[in-house]
Amino acid sequence: MIDFEYYTPTKIFFGRGAQARAGALVREFGGTKVLLHYSGTAVRLGLLEDVKAQLDELGIGYAELGGVQPNPRLAKVYEGIALCREQGVDFILAIGGGSVIDSAKAIGVGAADDGDVKDFYLRKRVPTRSLPVATILTFAAAGSEMSMSTVITDEHRKMPLDNDICRPVFSIMNPALTYTLPPYQTASGIVDIMMHTLDRYFTPTERPMELTDEISEGLLRTVIRNAEIVMRVPDDYDARAEIMWAGALSHNGLTGCGQATDFAPHMLQHELGGMFDSAHGAGIAAVWGSWARYVYKTDPHRFAKMAVNVLGAEAGADDEQTALAGIRAMEEFFRSIGMPTSIAELEGFELTDEQIDTLARACVSRSASGTIGAFQPLGLEDVRAIYTAAR
Repeated sequence: MIDFEYYTPTKIFFGRGAQARAGALVREFGGTKVLLHYSGTAVRLGLLEDVKAQLDELGIGYAELGGVQPNPRLAKVYEGIALCREQGVDFILAIGGGSVIDSAKAIGVGAADDGDVKDFYLRKRVPTRSLPVATILTFAAAGSEMSMSTVITDEHRKMPLDNDICRPVFSIMNPALTYTLPPYQTASGIVDIMMHTLDRYFTPTERPMELTDEISEGLLRTVIRNAEIVMRVPDDYDARAEIMWAGALSHNGLTGCGQATDFAPHMLQHELGGMFDSAHGAGIAAVWGSWARYVYKTDPHRFAKMAVNVLGAEAGADDEQTALAGIRAMEEFFRSIGMPTSIAELEGFELTDEQIDTLARACVSRSASGTIGAFQPLGLEDVRAIYTAAR
């Protein structure tokens, strides 16, 4: 186990009809002029009009900015920053999923600073202030409703930023708001939730914290069990609730306490998502098996532990055999919920050698060390080999 700090200041309001408290909560948390940042789902569900009516009743002013796309764009962030400054906005309410919340976080740190918000994502500067950001969640996936993370896309390049000041001050979570999500989007979100924990579970730490492992394995089992329900019964409230709460806990730091984290599969997907604008969770599913088969020999016992404790695999003759059975079982689960297990399945075509080289070089260029991941540090040739195996 390694020493750690754990910080989760976001206040959660979870349950049926929780969105009816949005206006009162904005006032409670100090908002006097609000930027309503939203997706098309917020309009379709009637959430935007509901929130506006609440704010009108309380005499709280607001500005509106919709049009957020999956893999949210820097151009929209700049638009939001300008609007906040013009309108004197002092609070941001994101109504949507991870893309909307990530965009709102970027607007929050950008509007509170005189420089270019892109510098924070390029790691040229560190943000020290942000407008308060709150959320009404409509898609269980990214965990951005409780995390320190935000990812923005600029010119086909996804750029992450991790800073505690990006954590929302409150998040409203009503599982019923996710009933109408398309199956593919639901499944992609489920994979993203699982990967936020798996990228912490596969750790180079010599003796990971036992309690953290138990929490992680329980979360993963819960998501798998309830994923099978929601794919059959989309309006099962209890199953949606389990998945939604798992999404928040999976990326608020809880499943990484006491151990170093990896996140190589996420980084591999970031390049794919930037190049092809594909769904995040689906992209991780497409590369995870190839990553796992490339690195499992670094610690086959860790993979075997996951296979038995999470996926219910039978222990094989040795850890290596069990580990490989676990990787196969994970891919079978992905397929069972309609997720790809190769890039060709994800994108509909096979990557060229030139595309693989471009992806690999972009991936390792993110690190000063020229490697990604921590479970097994991966250099250029390693990353190229994983993309090749995954194509």
